[in-house]
Amino acid sequence: MTARPRIDDRQRRTRLTIRHLLDPAHRADSPEQVAEALVALHATDPATVFLSTSARLSRPEPADLERALYQDRTLLRMHGMRHTLFVVPADLAPVVYASTTRKVAEKERRGLLAFAAEGGFDTGWLAEVQRRTLAALATAGQATGSQLGELVPELRESITVAVGKPYEAKQTIGMRLLRVLGMENEIVRGRPVGGWTSGQHRWAIQGALPELPPAEAQVELTRRWLTAFGPATTEDVRWWTGWGVREVRAALAACGAVAVDLECGEGHALPDDLDPLPEPEPWAALLPALDPTPMGWQQRDWYLPAAHRTHLVDRSGNIGPTVWWDGRVVGGWAQHADGRLRWEALEPLPREATAAIDAEADLLTRRLGEVRVTPRFRTPLERRLTG
Repeated sequence: MTARPRIDDRQRRTRLTIRHLLDPAHRADSPEQVAEALVALHATDPATVFLSTSARLSRPEPADLERALYQDRTLLRMHGMRHTLFVVPADLAPVVYASTTRKVAEKERRGLLAFAAEGGFDTGWLAEVQRRTLAALATAGQATGSQLGELVPELRESITVAVGKPYEAKQTIGMRLLRVLGMENEIVRGRPVGGWTSGQHRWAIQGALPELPPAEAQVELTRRWLTAFGPATTEDVRWWTGWGVREVRAALAACGAVAVDLECGEGHALPDDLDPLPEPEPWAALLPALDPTPMGWQQRDWYLPAAHRTHLVDRSGNIGPTVWWDGRVVGGWAQHADGRLRWEALEPLPREATAAIDAEADLLTRRLGEVRVTPRFRTPLERRLTG
């Protein structure tokens, strides 16, 4: 019997370094190249997209990412894996939608209909409000939810949910409808109101995406993910995609993934991705909260020591700003109100590492300038550093 290929943690960190464009010798020239390399950029926190891209570009400029998102539309912001908002390459959007978002959108549409019914609004009324909303948006070109509410007053109708419970609240038809239309790719988030850290986006009409069979799309997304994040365990793939275990196993088999031995157990890699890569020189990086690299796997011991997690991860599993040295998370960072970046090591570091991390902190401080970044999900260390 032929022994299975073995890929140790050091080699996994080497692949992470090179393929996630964190080695200075492998930086990208455009935001599109960054998104392609990482498959998808977390976009729940708008600042993450810009900071994740900046950390991987040879010459980072926010205007380049704004061009890709709002002018050329080579990158699209959409709901995808695990009900999360991502920025993805335009050619990958149909794959993400067919493999993942469509099923979620169907569930959200049923929820919207039930929500409207609670307020006494039937499906015919909701369909007419949707038609008028899309027509108004097509005429306006771009508009915020508030502006659309001026154009279509029915969007401002509110319904009380969770009546009698501690979290009772009022929600508007517009908030729920625009979310569903975004998931269904009828509309897309456009340029924000304010700077690149703003979470208030204008909406625009989205062109129809090519339709793909769900199973075919899952195979393609798995192949791309393994190219960027492999080798990985079945649970890693399942966690990142949000699919059921049967869907994951079917996609792994269909894309030709082969079993490999990892230090944590059995993993999977593409058949042409078994040879080791040469190790780069040690490197330092400051990555933002929810960056795709630290958020890429469920099993994280090989790059994020368990002892560090109480400092860097919130109660919902969101990872805060991280400090990296030579392929591992070694600490965290935060931006103070006066603009200074402060970082803290969570383990002893050699002098070489401290100097390299200080240099990265100085560089990021200059890049941010007058911009202030506060992560949407605060973590213990980030709070401590800004306290």
